[in-house]
Amino acid sequence: MLSSKLLFYTITVSTLLFIVSSLFFLQRSDSSFTSSLVRKLILPRTDIKNEKTDAKPVSCGVLKVFMYDLPSEFHFGLLNWHKKGSETWPSVKNVSTVPSYPGGLNRQHSVEYWLTLDLLASETPEVKRPCSAMRVKSSKEADIVFVPFFSSLSYNRKSKLSGNETTSVDRLLQERLVEFLKSRDEWKRFGGKDHLIVAHHPNSLLYARNSLGSAMFVLSDFGRYPSSIANLEKDVIVPYVHVVKTVSNNESAPFEKRPVLAYFQGAIYRKDVNEKDVHFAFGTVRGNGTKQTGKGMASSKFCLNIAGDTPSSNRLFDSVVSHCVPVIISDQIELPFEDTLDYSGFSVFVHSSEAVKKGFLVSLLRGVTEDQWKKKWERLKEVVRYFEYRFPSQSGDSVDMIWSAVSHKLASLQFHVHRKN
Repeated sequence: MLSSKLLFYTITVSTLLFIVSSLFFLQRSDSSFTSSLVRKLILPRTDIKNEKTDAKPVSCGVLKVFMYDLPSEFHFGLLNWHKKGSETWPSVKNVSTVPSYPGGLNRQHSVEYWLTLDLLASETPEVKRPCSAMRVKSSKEADIVFVPFFSSLSYNRKSKLSGNETTSVDRLLQERLVEFLKSRDEWKRFGGKDHLIVAHHPNSLLYARNSLGSAMFVLSDFGRYPSSIANLEKDVIVPYVHVVKTVSNNESAPFEKRPVLAYFQGAIYRKDVNEKDVHFAFGTVRGNGTKQTGKGMASSKFCLNIAGDTPSSNRLFDSVVSHCVPVIISDQIELPFEDTLDYSGFSVFVHSSEAVKKGFLVSLLRGVTEDQWKKKWERLKEVVRYFEYRFPSQSGDSVDMIWSAVSHKLASLQFHVHRKN
């Protein structure tokens, strides 16, 4: 034991002498390699604070987006915006001077407008917005290439012949767009697979979609596309812009203050609904109909969302912002943000074959208890923000969610590119 203690004391003293002699050596020779090495080994770090202070700030934006500077007739020119001098884009520093999008039913397909504004805002420090996406000047450093063509607005405003025209302005714009993209090195690099094109109106991009089908599309559904051109593997389904006014959580009527069991108003005729608390009527949301529809939905427990000439419709999103539990009757529907949202938590799904059976639907809805309905209603109030388009965009709104969905799709794109390489 004595020899063990002696060995321990000897090692301890030797170590202390080594440290003291090293410190003395450092003071005498501060520039040698040995000094630098020993200093790193035994002295406390005094430069950590400076490293944090001097570090370059992390750039804003998870998704890096290169946006083509297309002529104004492809985007804000369709909103009657006229550029001044050499400018390509309107200033977005002041929200009050940003060109407005037309209201009514045109607005429900205005997705490309909100995404373009958000990218312009990403390089405008005065505009406060989430860091979900940022515009970059070089396509080589971009994750995705955005094509700022307001295709839905072009269809709504320029698809009909005017005067002596033999070809619509909408078709001419699409032909010019195809010619432009096919000539670009950015398109040639991956055959357009890393390009993002918005075609939210079911009839938009009608002539160019086959030529540009390798790109990632932003769509309302796949109802009018062959699977070779549009599919869930590469494309993104996003919400319509709702038409009715959003009901605030504080003003949302509870179960007992919603006298209507089920509400539907649209271009579908039904004559066999004789229930007093069921509103099933033919009508549109044009004019004052929008306000009446909003009131009807906000006073109903369930809102029917029936597939028409396309699998999706704006009624689903009007239902959500009215806190009226959606009843989705569309077997082939693709829903926005399903990688994030579980629609079963705030919706009711019914097979089309069941819904047409006499009395089935009303009986099903009457069987939903107040507690079951309340859970869906509470969840509705939580998810409303995902279906709001805003400028400036906000964390968790539709614009933010779209960029997130695009980011998720990029993993599949990169996989296929790497395999090909």
